[in-house]
Amino acid sequence: MVSPTLKNKLLLTIALLTLLLSGCGTTKAEPFPTASNDISKLSWKTCNEKFQCATLRVPIDYADKDLGSFDIAVIRYRDPNQHDRIGSLVINPGGPGVSGIDFVLDAEYTLNPETLERYDIVGFDPRGVGQSSAIHCLNNSEQDAAFASDPRPDNDAEFAQALTDTQEFIDKCIENTDYIDYFSSSNVAHDMDLLRQNLGDARLNYMGFSYGTYLGTLYAQQYPNKVGRFVLDGAIDPSISVEQQTLIQVEAFDRALSNFINDCLRHKDCPLPKNASGSFFTDLFNSVAAKPLTIPDGGSTRLITEGLVVTGTAAALYDDVSGWPLLQTAVAQALEGDGTGFAQLADGYNRRTNDGTYLDNQNDANIIIDCLDWPSSSTNQEIRAAATKFAITAPVFGPYVAYSEITCNLLNQRTGKKVSQTNQNTAQIKPKNPILIIGTTQDPATPYAWAKALNSYIVGSRLVTLKGEGHTGYGRGSACTDDAVDTYLTTGQVPAQNITCR
Repeated sequence: MVSPTLKNKLLLTIALLTLLLSGCGTTKAEPFPTASNDISKLSWKTCNEKFQCATLRVPIDYADKDLGSFDIAVIRYRDPNQHDRIGSLVINPGGPGVSGIDFVLDAEYTLNPETLERYDIVGFDPRGVGQSSAIHCLNNSEQDAAFASDPRPDNDAEFAQALTDTQEFIDKCIENTDYIDYFSSSNVAHDMDLLRQNLGDARLNYMGFSYGTYLGTLYAQQYPNKVGRFVLDGAIDPSISVEQQTLIQVEAFDRALSNFINDCLRHKDCPLPKNASGSFFTDLFNSVAAKPLTIPDGGSTRLITEGLVVTGTAAALYDDVSGWPLLQTAVAQALEGDGTGFAQLADGYNRRTNDGTYLDNQNDANIIIDCLDWPSSSTNQEIRAAATKFAITAPVFGPYVAYSEITCNLLNQRTGKKVSQTNQNTAQIKPKNPILIIGTTQDPATPYAWAKALNSYIVGSRLVTLKGEGHTGYGRGSACTDDAVDTYLTTGQVPAQNITCR
């Protein structure tokens, strides 16, 4: 089976990967209570000792509420030192496909005390994700086969096989998931307003990272008068086409890889040749395609293929502090035929455990929701013809994302439903309250240009520019950035003008 496209994966936030790489394990959420029979009623119960859990029942289709309902898992954390409570702060860590439940379970480590002490911290698994009426496509062994398979169908035979395998993937998603047309982020924004109402807040206070900024933008489009204090970190530009989005993003990943190479060459233990450039990785990927790496210890027979090495490389670029050193080690091992480091990077990103099981449905949900949000207007043959453009724009990663729209084309053909392109909305948003946007200048996953575009798109917003590497800005070591966010969340005051932090 052809692997899920790299592009579908790149919008995922690095928050969970960072926890995995730093050795800080995420607490496992307990089963959630049964939802009330009434739409949108919450009944809180204690869970995981110091948290409260509930299930929100929402309409599958807001235009036809007789169709039925989805169950949405919700969690709440109240700091024992809470004082002068402002309300609830709903957070989303990214994706699509990443669990907001898991994120809140680690809220004590990811949010600063100034914010924790003033809000109930609320997370939810969006419809289709985790414990919320989950999308399901592949079992564990099928996931392994998908990620290990050829990610670059660059000849006639491979392209034909990619179409066949991708169709098989779509068929399994539809077979295993009821109401697959209704998992779009636009529907999630409606769910968020039902959540706001049940939390008892007159306006929604929200903090979204990466893809979570897209959810926040959709909410602000649909409910501008219900916007409270909004922080959008690692912004997505909602007004560009899917091809523009992909080209800008993949170019940013190639640039981040170049920055990694330049940094590595300044260290004596760098395994790269002295004149290394992006072509070193192109050659490495080609070499692994011809002869996969192995894991020498433990008697494992698992092959570390081109797809896993490409994914592992991209994953490491999200964070220069923890990811770059791991990539350096992985490259050194790979030059000896050892795929251990790249396996660890790819598995952390894909949420795969050592015993071959996947922790959640993140990979399936990511692809389906992404396709519903960003439909393609190109035919499969037009997509193939455009592959040369991607290779020119981004020689290293471009060839691996060039075919990403094929999956979405096949989904739309299979369901027979034309999805509204809500992402290509050029009308400015005028929310009730100012919104704070954060953009990191060398962010590979959500390029800085998107943060600037969103700043122009949302009237009255303020942009905090973090000069640095890596994905998103809050909680990554910049006191200037963190202070701007915490001051805004606790007082409602945005900076008088756009600011730049280091």
